[in-house]
Amino acid sequence: MDSKVENIIDLGLVNYVRHPSNPNYIVFRFANKIKADDFEKTLTVSKIWFEKGQEDTRGKTYFLYGIHNRDYSKVERINYDVEGRNRTFLISNKFFRWALVLFSMGVMILATVGYCSRPDLLGEKSEIHQIEE
Repeated sequence: MDSKVENIIDLGLVNYVRHPSNPNYIVFRFANKIKADDFEKTLTVSKIWFEKGQEDTRGKTYFLYGIHNRDYSKVERINYDVEGRNRTFLISNKFFRWALVLFSMGVMILATVGYCSRPDLLGEKSEIHQIEE
């Protein structure tokens, strides 16, 4: 894995790309050592062959794992499991997280009640239309 795995237009939505020089391989990359170790351990337990590498790009160290295309579906599932086991909440404070959920639900309820109580939906004429007639 000599050439760079990171692309200039990479948005970081997924953590895998096609191998830059061998299209038969897919490269999974991790910037977090804990996730990389978990991924490697799970691959080893699942007896999936991989090639391991490391790349330093823009001050970040990426841990790279080359996987053959035939194992892609299994490794994709492993990748999702590793991400799930090592994820963090967007809002780490429980109070603020639940406050945001309750606030959002309150806004949705108010919007629904406001929409459902419109006079034109209820079949009532508004005061303006009654004055004009």
